[in-house]
Amino acid sequence: MFPGFPIGYYIVFVDGKGKEAVMEPIIHEVGMRDGLQVEKAVVPTEQKISWIETLILSGVDIIQLGSFVHPGKVPQMADTDQLFAHFTQPGHKARAVTLSGLVLNEKGLERGLACGVEQFCMGVSASDTHSRKNTGMSTQEATGRVIAMARQAVAAGKPVQVSVQSAFGCGYEGIVPRERVLGIVRCYLDAGLRIISLADTAGHAIPDQVKRMFDSIRELDVTAECACHFHDTYGLAMANACAALECGVKYFEAAFAGLGGCPFTAVAAGNLCTEDFVHLLQRMGRRSDVQLDKLVTVASEAGHFLHRSLPGAVHRTGPMRDFERESRTATD
Repeated sequence: MFPGFPIGYYIVFVDGKGKEAVMEPIIHEVGMRDGLQVEKAVVPTEQKISWIETLILSGVDIIQLGSFVHPGKVPQMADTDQLFAHFTQPGHKARAVTLSGLVLNEKGLERGLACGVEQFCMGVSASDTHSRKNTGMSTQEATGRVIAMARQAVAAGKPVQVSVQSAFGCGYEGIVPRERVLGIVRCYLDAGLRIISLADTAGHAIPDQVKRMFDSIRELDVTAECACHFHDTYGLAMANACAALECGVKYFEAAFAGLGGCPFTAVAAGNLCTEDFVHLLQRMGRRSDVQLDKLVTVASEAGHFLHRSLPGAVHRTGPMRDFERESRTATD
């Protein structure tokens, strides 16, 4: 890190002189929540703790430990409070990392505040059908409630990321009008909420659409900090992440082994794969601070636990050899 620049930035050097500050992508690991929530085999708390410990050591920036939902509806999330209580105890985090939690309603927010959530995530679906299936509320009703919850969390001194789900299309409704998405974004901005995520819940996004949507948010408010969440339903998660990277999106949500899927969408599919995305970044000369091998370890262990081959690539193939470095070493 360099003095005068916040976390997430590095300096580009040209002719030996620092010319500009460039934002590094911030990695928000959501595998423990979005990755596991659709799995039928419930992962024991002790196993989750082991995986989280390894994820912390990997150097990712934010780890979403779980969501505060009714255990009868999503059994995988029944121990979310316990996980936060464990990792917020002194000495239980091997390095500095932010622990986030997803809340859907006021009861979830109350639980999150009580057990030590460090960053709250909450959102509204731009698809009214998906919103009702996911939360039992219309988009309009959910927007008002989420903004009220976000304000309460901010008042408690917690950072908040608000999202627009089904921002690029819906498995039930098909095309979601761009203005409907931006209308929710405007409500967030008017409420003073600046960390805004667009979630491709149904996996319908294409790169050009991603660029247009994030450019539109910046036109609304240049101070907005944008986040993205892509599902790989139709094989486009990585392409869409690259598009988001090109247009300056700051936060990237991804899941180890490419696990995941929303249980309340028409076709559930995995997330952008964390280790594959980190592998790409490192081949581009970025985020060399993240320990890829740690991510691969968690992905591989998850595959063994779930007794199947998981979607990601790098945890199966291993990272690409660094031929340039090998050549330099051979000639030294």
